[in-house]
Amino acid sequence: MNSQLRRAVGTALVGALGVAGLAACGGEAKDSSDAGEGKSKTVTLVSHDSFAASEAVLKEFTQQTGYTVKVLKSGDAGAALNKEILTKGSPQGDVFFGVDNTLLSRALDNDLFTPYEAKGLDQVAGEVQLDKDKHRVTPVDTGDICVNYDKKYFADKKLAPPRTFDDLAKPAYKNLLVVENAATSSPGLGFLLGSVATYGEDGWQSYWKKLESNGVKVVDGWEQAYNEEFSGSAGGKKAKAERPLVVSYASSPPVEVLYADPKPAEAPTGVATGTCFRQIEFAGLLKGAKNEAGGKALLDFLVSKRFQEDMPLNMFVNPVVKDAKLPALFTEHGVVVDKPATVAPDTIAKNREQWVQSWSSLVLK
Repeated sequence: MNSQLRRAVGTALVGALGVAGLAACGGEAKDSSDAGEGKSKTVTLVSHDSFAASEAVLKEFTQQTGYTVKVLKSGDAGAALNKEILTKGSPQGDVFFGVDNTLLSRALDNDLFTPYEAKGLDQVAGEVQLDKDKHRVTPVDTGDICVNYDKKYFADKKLAPPRTFDDLAKPAYKNLLVVENAATSSPGLGFLLGSVATYGEDGWQSYWKKLESNGVKVVDGWEQAYNEEFSGSAGGKKAKAERPLVVSYASSPPVEVLYADPKPAEAPTGVATGTCFRQIEFAGLLKGAKNEAGGKALLDFLVSKRFQEDMPLNMFVNPVVKDAKLPALFTEHGVVVDKPATVAPDTIAKNREQWVQSWSSLVLK
């Protein structure tokens, strides 16, 4: 969730989808018992690099609970999770945010979390509660990993943009697609899983052989793919990139509008909605947390309507709370993905390493 979700204009977009983060300012504790007993007023959130929230919203959390949020960024989702596995029992913080459905089994198999049923969880859609029987993790957001396309390129070429996985392997789109390495990148892994969901465990390899023959380009991560190789991004335009198709997110087009100056009437990029894989991101109370009470309060806050409505323009993901409203930028320029591809977490757990190894042998030559 990956959200392993989990995230388009130059360094501003990199900050929005890949390297943003901040910590709240402090406030007076309302719970006198915490202050009187000398309990910590700081709750530490360990996260991948893309966690971001408005300062005002985190200040509200401090005012409501007396806890100040400290954000400890630990690299991309996979790297951050690996660090917590290595420090199991003596965690770096109190709450971990950012493990997604592609990596969830690793976290649960390593027994990283203390079960806790967050307040307000009854307002979260049931289909994203993948651990609802034990409540070891709390769903926080969703995002769809999809192929994005450069509208101007396809208009100039008088070529219809691709819509589905099948389309991407057609001769008309030869040498146009850039994807991220499934072994090193969350969107790269999500796109691989989308192909597994579409073609089955026995058919996805043949599909990737077709993509390889059709000139797919593989790079290490999202930043390089989107900002250096993709002609539709602001970064790609500056770099004179030549690939008009890229694996990114369904939320990338609104970001292109948000950071453009002047702002365009419509997003310059589109989404091939038949290529999407649903990423769900979770948070959990780390076993051995020094501030367990603060961690529980933070989990409650992460699924509060206030925080959920703040997320879209900070992390460019979708809320999981049913009545949370999306900002106008998302509704005007975003894309609704009705039927994203999914793979059951236990299936991912059983096959992930093997699939990535097979993918690498097929595509990385």
